Amino acid sequence: MATRPPKLKAALASPLRPPEAAAHVCLEVTDNSTSRYSATEFFGLRKLRDPAGAAARMATQFIEMNRRITQRLGVGIEAAYDGRSVDLLLHAGNSVGAVPLASPSSARPDYGLIVRPRFPWAGIGPMLATMGWRVTPTPLRLPLLLRSERRVPPWVLSATVLLRLEALLNSLDRRFEMVSENRSTPKGQVDWAHYATRSLAHAQPLAVPCSFPDLRDDRQMRGAIRSALEKQSQSSSTQVAHGAVVHRLIEWASGLLRLVGPVPALPPSAARLQAWLQRPLRSTAFLDGLQAIEWTVDDRGLAGLSDLDGLPWAMPMDKFFEAWVETVAYAVARQTGGLLRTGRQGHTERALNWQPRFLGSQRLLIPDVCLEWGDFTVLIIDAKYKRHFEEFSERGWRAAEDELRERHRQDLLQVLAYANLCKTLRVAACLVYPCAVETWRPLVARGGALHRATIPAAGCAISVWLTAMPMTGSVNESAVHLTRYVQVERAHPASGPHYGN
Repeated sequence: MATRPPKLKAALASPLRPPEAAAHVCLEVTDNSTSRYSATEFFGLRKLRDPAGAAARMATQFIEMNRRITQRLGVGIEAAYDGRSVDLLLHAGNSVGAVPLASPSSARPDYGLIVRPRFPWAGIGPMLATMGWRVTPTPLRLPLLLRSERRVPPWVLSATVLLRLEALLNSLDRRFEMVSENRSTPKGQVDWAHYATRSLAHAQPLAVPCSFPDLRDDRQMRGAIRSALEKQSQSSSTQVAHGAVVHRLIEWASGLLRLVGPVPALPPSAARLQAWLQRPLRSTAFLDGLQAIEWTVDDRGLAGLSDLDGLPWAMPMDKFFEAWVETVAYAVARQTGGLLRTGRQGHTERALNWQPRFLGSQRLLIPDVCLEWGDFTVLIIDAKYKRHFEEFSERGWRAAEDELRERHRQDLLQVLAYANLCKTLRVAACLVYPCAVETWRPLVARGGALHRATIPAAGCAISVWLTAMPMTGSVNESAVHLTRYVQVERAHPASGPHYGN
């Protein structure tokens, strides 16, 4: 009679035993801050015999496995032991976004990392739509965050795809292609056998089958672009409930379809995409456009798919805030009749001529925004994604930390260097910091949302402004506030007038 082998007791601390599912699968941190998570709780190791030891091993492996991925969001992760438990410390930088993280037990992307903006806003979708897509999130070529919540409206990803397809369409040039057609006169290589057996046999002596290279538009590429645009337009039509911004996306796609021309839609195969990627002289617009086509073929970045909630993405918040300040400045220019020039478009660049050139360091000075008026007045705006204005408003200059004051001095010297680039009678150099709208509105009510100083200068009136701008979807509120000070500055440039409410 066969006997059963004795049942072995499973050791709770065995490294072969997979940890239990964690309650939280996404690490969340606010940009430019530090968050702490218990490694024991995060990896579900509470029931093990030695949870601290297992947590330390898994935390070390987790950090090493995901180091390159977390660096794409500017996040550093380290393990800390306080004598009782092992914690994961997350140090975030200026970028926001979401990326998948590999599990040390399964090597699969079972976890995620989400970096939120530290200043509250109306949502990334409305903000990007209000800014006219001056900056957009960058989708990353990483696995999906399968368990993450919706962080970016799907139509925002569709807008990113349309931007890339538009840049690709504008970068296309004509190229030689082998064409086979019947011609009345011979050209290139003639298929005489086909001509003798088909054309002459059917009494068509002027149908000469020819093959020859011809300079034409890249029809296969344009067909792939048309296929992607049609798919984007169809998916956006399922999201019209989100308002006018989605209607603008549909109109945008329709306009690009007209630019593509009368070519049939040709969804590219994986082999065709790979062949395009191997072309010589590939530009950034070309590579980004092919990636957008690939996303569309794989049903990523479409505006109507609910299973794409976890598409990895990243966006630097300093560029986002600069774009927001540029949007407000554009509204100020329209209200005051000014001329707007932006560093994003390269219109404010000034070169530094080092002698000799190879010993120089920084090559360019690039103010973020420059507003000019016909009365020889210039407003230079430099946007800084820092919390300086709120901290100075709460604690004052003297109570601020030495490091904070030193960083602010550097910002001030930078905007003054920008002011010296202008050869006009009146120059206002403005430092703009972000601010929560709940903090900004009371400051505006009591006239404390903008501080002004004057600098004596020979032949020129220079003013230095220090102000805040809320991270909100309302452009007009910030533009009206800034316009009031612009009008006073133009009327009384250096007299130090009273800035009332």
